[in-house]
Amino acid sequence: MTIAVFHTADIPMTLDVACHLNVVVADASPASLERALPALADLGIHRVVRPPLDPAATDTRAMREAFARSEVSPITIAGQAPGADVSSDDAEERAAGVAALRRALRLTADLGGDQMNGVPYGLFGPPGAPVPGSRVEEAARLVGEVADEAAALGIVMTFEVLNRYETSVVNTAEQAMRFAEASGSENLRIHLDTFHMAVEEADLEAAIRLALPRLAYLELGQSGRGPLSGGAVDIPQIVRRALDDGYRGRFGVEAFSRSVLAEPVADMLAIWRSPYDDGVELMRDALRVIRSGWAASTAGRREIRLARGAMV
Repeated sequence: MTIAVFHTADIPMTLDVACHLNVVVADASPASLERALPALADLGIHRVVRPPLDPAATDTRAMREAFARSEVSPITIAGQAPGADVSSDDAEERAAGVAALRRALRLTADLGGDQMNGVPYGLFGPPGAPVPGSRVEEAARLVGEVADEAAALGIVMTFEVLNRYETSVVNTAEQAMRFAEASGSENLRIHLDTFHMAVEEADLEAAIRLALPRLAYLELGQSGRGPLSGGAVDIPQIVRRALDDGYRGRFGVEAFSRSVLAEPVADMLAIWRSPYDDGVELMRDALRVIRSGWAASTAGRREIRLARGAMV
């Protein structure tokens, strides 16, 4: 891939870019937030995806204040667990799964966030067998109910499309669109991640185009989980084509390194190597890559011309 080189000040950036907190630090402790948030804000990042947290064990006020001090908004992650799973064949487990999503939603509102990502449709981890279609449809309906509740609070609820090694429920953009329609909710939105798409999609650009009516979060992750400038995924081309096809939602950056993550989290995510050591530098590189794709897009080129004309 070819990446254009230019100074940040040369281009008025209008893209809304978020960073996963674990790119930079291992956890969401107060000390970690105090290290990560100001550094990311200095780069122009004003949205941070925080890892899943137990609402009952979270000091919501302290965390909200930490985000506010750095003028950074949190994006939360909701999920399911054994015994609390909307895709279960047990009614009590499905009800517990919905309750877990509602707790995560309340935490999102209490933190002042306006978006909740995650895997709300079932368990995260190597699936032993496909989830029957009837259970997928019921999971979609239940997730749709929570999405409507989120919308009433001014929160966008998305669900992430994962690869086959992490779920059997939703692996492709086409399946995601079917799941969203089955939810019965006009408010449920799709979260695509190029890392997972590189495993499952024959044509990443076509998949993004298919999901556009529901797409609210396009996460940029490389094939090796490291810097966006090196890997099998042509990130600038993905950004350029998405913008040219009409995508106007948020972009996210996700990368993981064993030298940054806590060991149990690295094990859970199968991060056995350290493709980088400095998450802030990785984000600086990521912004150059994203801006390169933006600058090649029709909207980016137009904005560059306008900005240069204004300086004459």
